[in-house]
Amino acid sequence: MVHASALHFEAAVTRPLSVVFRSGDRWEGHDYTVEVVTARQGLDGFDVVVDFRDLEAAMDRSLAPLQGRLLSELGLDGPLALAQRLLKELTPFVPAPARLKEVALTDGTGRRMAVQA
Repeated sequence: MVHASALHFEAAVTRPLSVVFRSGDRWEGHDYTVEVVTARQGLDGFDVVVDFRDLEAAMDRSLAPLQGRLLSELGLDGPLALAQRLLKELTPFVPAPARLKEVALTDGTGRRMAVQA
């Protein structure tokens, strides 16, 4: 039998996000599912990777000022910049020994783009 501490675990939290990008004189609205994936070796004392409530609260704080906004006004020029910003903002909210593995954006057609830590 393999002990849980020898196994690698991942856990993800998702939230919806609607944003607008401007490309030249063209505007693009996007509805995304933002997925934050955490990982760790073994589980904590409660048999979880991270406390979902804490991670969800951090995501909600990071996404709230972006919701429905024109992201170029916030210095973000596209989905890659958005995912990188979220990765940077959320990393401190994942306590060691867990780590933030990736932030992914999936649009309404199922196209997925991810940045990894």
